[in-house]
Amino acid sequence: RHAETAPLPSYDEVLVCSPDTGEEEVELLVRRALSPDSQDQKIYCLLGADKLVYKVSKQLESHFFRLVQSSSISNYRFFIFCNSKADNSYVITAFDAYKVTFPDCSKTEIQTYLKTQLQVPSGTAPVAQAFEEPHQQNVKFVFSERAGMGK
Repeated sequence: RHAETAPLPSYDEVLVCSPDTGEEEVELLVRRALSPDSQDQKIYCLLGADKLVYKVSKQLESHFFRLVQSSSISNYRFFIFCNSKADNSYVITAFDAYKVTFPDCSKTEIQTYLKTQLQVPSGTAPVAQAFEEPHQQNVKFVFSERAGMGK
């Protein structure tokens, strides 16, 4: 069940996966999700986990199940999002017992939720104002060939 007022996960709670995602990045997110501090209502997410290479997928499985067994935390919030059409993904096979189909939501419901969550408050910092548009959404994707170079 979704809550219309629940916040989106923050930047430290989400890892967007690609074939270049490394074992360390995945392990760090799993450790955050299953640490005693994870009970602070954060929601940890691996997006596109079906894109992980086999070696990293095996490490994800290993770290997750090792930490689940050694942790006293039973109410962690850790989500792995995969493309349902990615049949050859090791992640989908390894976590099949935990699979949940995403509930049907209309495009309008999703857009309404995102518009309420992605509002730029008035009087915000100059960086957010640089992207101000009529709808005042504060999420923009900026891509650069040289990430971290001030672009």
